[in-house]
Amino acid sequence: MWWRSIAVWAVSTVTMLVLAGILPDFQLQSDNGDSATRIALTAALGAGAFGILSALVWPLLVRALLLVPALVLGLVVFFLNGGLLIFALALVPDGRGEANPETAVVVAAVMSAVASATGGALAVRDDDAYRRRLYRLADRRRRRGIAGAGPSTPGTVFLQLDGVGHDVLRDAVDLGVMPTVGAWLGAGTHRLTPWRTDWSSQTGASQLGILHGSNYDVPAFRWYEKDTREIQVSNRPTSAAELQRRAIEHTGDGGLLTLDGASRGNLFSGGAEQVALVLSVAARRGKENRSRAGYFAYFSDPANAVRTALSFVAEVGREIGQSTRARLTRQRPRVGRGGLYPFIRAFATVVERDVVVAAVIGDMLAGRSAVYADLVAYDEVAHHSGPVSRDAEKVLARLDRSLALIAKVAEHAPRPYRIVVLSDHGQSPGETFRARYGLGLQDLVRAGCGLPVPRRARRTHSGAEARAAVRAALRRPVEEGGEKHRPASRRSEPIVLASGNLGLVSFPDVPHRMSKEEIDARHPALLPTLANHPGVGFLLVRSEEHGAVVLGARGAEIPLADLDERPGPLADFGAHAADAIRRTDSFPHTADIMVNSWYDPAEGEVLAFEEQIGSHGGLGGAQGHPFLLAPEVFSPPVANGAELVGAQQVHHVLRRWLREGSGPQVPLDESRHEPAPDASFTAATVTPQDKSA
Repeated sequence: MWWRSIAVWAVSTVTMLVLAGILPDFQLQSDNGDSATRIALTAALGAGAFGILSALVWPLLVRALLLVPALVLGLVVFFLNGGLLIFALALVPDGRGEANPETAVVVAAVMSAVASATGGALAVRDDDAYRRRLYRLADRRRRRGIAGAGPSTPGTVFLQLDGVGHDVLRDAVDLGVMPTVGAWLGAGTHRLTPWRTDWSSQTGASQLGILHGSNYDVPAFRWYEKDTREIQVSNRPTSAAELQRRAIEHTGDGGLLTLDGASRGNLFSGGAEQVALVLSVAARRGKENRSRAGYFAYFSDPANAVRTALSFVAEVGREIGQSTRARLTRQRPRVGRGGLYPFIRAFATVVERDVVVAAVIGDMLAGRSAVYADLVAYDEVAHHSGPVSRDAEKVLARLDRSLALIAKVAEHAPRPYRIVVLSDHGQSPGETFRARYGLGLQDLVRAGCGLPVPRRARRTHSGAEARAAVRAALRRPVEEGGEKHRPASRRSEPIVLASGNLGLVSFPDVPHRMSKEEIDARHPALLPTLANHPGVGFLLVRSEEHGAVVLGARGAEIPLADLDERPGPLADFGAHAADAIRRTDSFPHTADIMVNSWYDPAEGEVLAFEEQIGSHGGLGGAQGHPFLLAPEVFSPPVANGAELVGAQQVHHVLRRWLREGSGPQVPLDESRHEPAPDASFTAATVTPQDKSA
């Protein structure tokens, strides 16, 4: 309304007067001095000109700057904002307004923040202010006749809380940390269902299966492919694009979001036309790369950049304080949290969250049929602070506020919306393999092969989605250490890769998957060294005599076909571990040796082969038990007594729900889907509705 604009203008005028009194290089009067009335008039004119320029010119500047890296844009906006203020002061008659460039940046930032808080337009945490803004947006659509043109069928918003396990969510609800989720469950409007991941319990495999219906031949987060002599890394844009291409070829359809869908903050597009912060399209050049367009929608208002920047700085300070407290109290387990990590955490918990939530809001107000968004904040913090730490708990509380905000948007959208919240995996706690034994998996493998072991072995990176998103935003290659396309090590030496508590060992000079007998002939001590190490739970290798076998301590060797009767080293990992291992064994790019760490079923702890105290990627504990939270109006995801197993089955459930809401109809060629490796693996998890999908 007009009175709100006048109020913002008045507050901006007062702010400019206060800053002129505080900052020596910012003045609103002539050199000879002016009356208080003249100074106030100058401030009013300057504030008005700045507000008009921000509303009219700013969006054009930001759109022109979409060619620069996104994080650079987030910094450039401050200087552009200062430039607009200098220009606005130049428009004041008689040249009474003046500020040097450095001061102009500060003044413009403060004025934008004050105007934002006053207007309530960007007060994401102010429920009342945001509710009023939504009413205005809804009224504007009704006046233009847009709301009446919206479809009456409900749309669906899928919100992925990356890394949040089923039990973590339940505990957060019970403790009152997530009141929005608790209200849904308490009122009976939503149903909470656990599901079980594949052996590779990580975002690359889970989200590819959920969005594209197939995660076939994704054995881990990172793996070496002998036919191409390349290392695939799920959160590298080129790898994500290739995995998406393979999934589409495997299933015969574009994905869950093919028709009128939007993909926000994900590794994969799901076939959506509307994408923002999607890694599988980040490697594209030119007009085909629309992933960064979401930045325009967010940074087109300068106050948005100011608000996010202030929250970013606060989050960096929060992380430094929390990590310092952990060191001073000698918290165990603990990993290093220095270097760039505070900034990476702030990007995940502030920048990416704000941009993704804003994009989802825009999608809902535009009336899109299906939206899938990934919020990675918890996963990033839990890797370094622990999945049940106070640090992670605070992140869950902020994510719950984002859910509440999106739920409010649904009340004012041009069509009804159903909100589905889900996770792609959980996280299992535990210290690192290196911290407990003083050497990493690569060191152990080299020792078993009789190769020299470096005194200080190289650390493996966390592989969290936030790190890749930062690099993609900076337009830098998302490759770390040994994760290059073509490994530089000698081809006769093994390539050792880690994905949480899952390790992969490949011999690049052998073009096929090596058998146990071949490995023993070349390195007689390697398999016994690994299998008998107390930090290793079990190995998967191929045997010329028995086919695939699981190896354990004290000479245990059990063929996959006999695991149901004799679980051996798999006994602690649950009744369904054998099915998950059988499926992975069928993949063409399964490593020569698959290594799963030790697991303590009493404490739920694993030993990560990476520098993480909350990890996922293999078998053992909460990492394999994510959740699916959906409105009760949808049909049950599985029949009573059945278990939802695998990301591909979650995909079928989401497809069915879209059909129930008369949403997009994605064609499905069942004949091209991956056959189940074992009948018992899918019989208990496929409902009649799934079979008809």
